[in-house]
Amino acid sequence: MTEPTTWETFTLERPEPGIAVVTLNRPERMNSMTNTMFVELEKVALQLDHEHDLRVAILTGAGKAFCGGFDLDDAEGLSSMTPMGMLDQQELAARALSAIRSIRVPVIAAVNGAAAGGGLSLSLAADIRIGSPAARFNAAFVRIGLSAGDLGASWHLPRLIGPARAAEFAYTGRFIEAVEAESLGLLNAVVPAESLLDEALAMARLISANSPAGVQLSKRALHANMEVSSYAAALELENRGQALLTRGDDMPEALAAFKEKRSPKFTGR
Repeated sequence: MTEPTTWETFTLERPEPGIAVVTLNRPERMNSMTNTMFVELEKVALQLDHEHDLRVAILTGAGKAFCGGFDLDDAEGLSSMTPMGMLDQQELAARALSAIRSIRVPVIAAVNGAAAGGGLSLSLAADIRIGSPAARFNAAFVRIGLSAGDLGASWHLPRLIGPARAAEFAYTGRFIEAVEAESLGLLNAVVPAESLLDEALAMARLISANSPAGVQLSKRALHANMEVSSYAAALELENRGQALLTRGDDMPEALAAFKEKRSPKFTGR
């Protein structure tokens, strides 16, 4: 797919081969979400998903915020929408976040500031979250008369931090600061603000050093097995993935490299 030269609501950079960095770029509005952003996020996710050489995507925000949720200037019209109009609006937003979550390679959220409301849900769509000390999260919708169950948050949160913590977070709408977020498992790590992107890139390199096919099937298994109803079904999916991977080029290459005391040259084929 042809990459547009510019995006209205974010920037797309390639700091290293195989790594893409998507930076939400509305700093004057705390990188808040608009319908244009939803459309563009879905498009860029589909574009990245078709790039054979992509190994990791990093998502972050420009300025002081990661994403402040839905832009309140746009939100003013929500209460006057018909039920079907509001459903269309929700599905537009949900498609965007679902597309980010479904990118075939790992997605790392480098959370540089507030991730509120829909911004919380966007961070949860990533596979891994690294935060600066300024990272903070809240389920803001309960404060404006809406449900904290928005854009996947009610599905992700209990699995990440447990049902009771998720309930407290959702019902109070309070902010969870970076240190607490790390202790709960909402953040994988808290790192100095000046090294946040460097730490995300370092993790991306660790991931990129592994078999592309192995990583992608690992992501597929992790996602699918959060939804299956039994241990047996999880084993079945894992067994199928391992069987497929032994038919590819990367496993024999890894074994040969180990014997020859060199780094493997993975292709994902």
